Amino acid sequence: MEDIIIIGGGIIGSLIAYNCSKYHCNVLLLEKENDIANKSTMANSAIIHAGYDPDDYSLKAEMNIRGARKYPSLCRELKVDFKQIGSLVVAVNEDEVHTLERLHKQAEKRGIRTQMINRDEILVLEENISDDVIKALYCKQTGIVTPWKVAIAAMETAMSNQCKCELNQEVKAITVEKDGFIVKTQDHTYHAKIVINCAGIYADKINEMVTHKKDFKILPRKGEYYVLSKNASNFVKHVIYPAPTKKGKGVLVTPTIHGNILLGPTASEQIDREDNSTSERGLTFVREKVEKIVKNVPYDEIIHSFSGLRAPCADNDFIIGESSVKNFINVAAIDSPGLASAPAIAEMVVNDYVLKRLNLSKRMFFAHRVKNVVINECSTDEKERYIAHNPKYGRIICRCEQVSEGEIIDCIRRKCGARSVVAVKKRVRPGMGKCQGGFCEPLVVKILAKELGISPAEVDYNEKGSPILVCESKGVRHEKG
Repeated sequence: MEDIIIIGGGIIGSLIAYNCSKYHCNVLLLEKENDIANKSTMANSAIIHAGYDPDDYSLKAEMNIRGARKYPSLCRELKVDFKQIGSLVVAVNEDEVHTLERLHKQAEKRGIRTQMINRDEILVLEENISDDVIKALYCKQTGIVTPWKVAIAAMETAMSNQCKCELNQEVKAITVEKDGFIVKTQDHTYHAKIVINCAGIYADKINEMVTHKKDFKILPRKGEYYVLSKNASNFVKHVIYPAPTKKGKGVLVTPTIHGNILLGPTASEQIDREDNSTSERGLTFVREKVEKIVKNVPYDEIIHSFSGLRAPCADNDFIIGESSVKNFINVAAIDSPGLASAPAIAEMVVNDYVLKRLNLSKRMFFAHRVKNVVINECSTDEKERYIAHNPKYGRIICRCEQVSEGEIIDCIRRKCGARSVVAVKKRVRPGMGKCQGGFCEPLVVKILAKELGISPAEVDYNEKGSPILVCESKGVRHEKG
């Protein structure tokens, strides 16, 4: 029997597994996708909001403030990048200025330093600000991360400390027993003392498996984005938001950790929980809204568009706590600011609902993650040393992002290693550049095939059973291994 089963391998589930792995216990994470961090964690704005925006006395406000403050140390522990780049919430009329003043007072009350600045001061920070902007709320504390890299690093560390992770296992049924739960997937049956529901947009469906009633309903909301190439990296230097409304933070502009720029998102409710398509209507809306806060948008540098689904509920707050069934813990309705809140949510769940129910002792020895080699970030001397030790670090596979064969092999062989083209892309970035994999993708397929001991025709693009290739060419024989 497992002590804990976590359902869902997004950033929340992964960080809960990471925190649990600091104790002597049997932890199993079940993920229905072919990789962790493949849904909402893979498709969001990647911003660590400071915490002045959520409503007073809400879980969102509490978790956002605590979570944002944990990110710098968490990212150091996990050896992933965190950058504090600051943000500007901008106003184009007096009504929006009043909104900024309200946020400024709310920030002061919460111990978050913000500053109201005028147009001349804004232009010193951002030369491409819209001509209509008259004032802004400046917050130096706002940060950015790569969300899926935080989740992957957390899961990799958890697995190095005896946590188990099973991919492609969709939970089909949960039975409540006297001493815990029976959790059934399409392939296996598991037993656990505690079940933690981190199933994102399916969290309500998982909850209904044990309560047999609709305690809450997830209302999926789609957000569509544009990605600009690194050639546009100087377009903005801070996160730039419009003045928020009841519908959310609105369409924003933000740099990413790796030097791209994101424009978006939309916020449209939808019924289909698997529809992550983009639309002409949605992306046109992004353009229209972006131009209200910035000008000179380099649309010729668009290299990609994508969408992600968020998981709000009608109450517009997080749901964190034990359901009507003992030891079944819901962590649901985690929409924005869910990313910023994630470290605090994970800590709360483990402290309040795991440690108080299980008699666990802390590990005397905890295996920390070793940072992966990133050739593009190395000095000339460092590159020479790595290549002398392993010549594959000298063979560049992705020219746009300068990713070597050695880095790709490393990300496949690690704990929680890549098993698809997209999984490799998430970990070490081949295909994230301007050509979007046009040159490197075939080589990534070859490396995956060799490392996994399968035919190139069996290599998945993303989901299990999504091969890029139909079959091998006539007269070409592939040797496995």
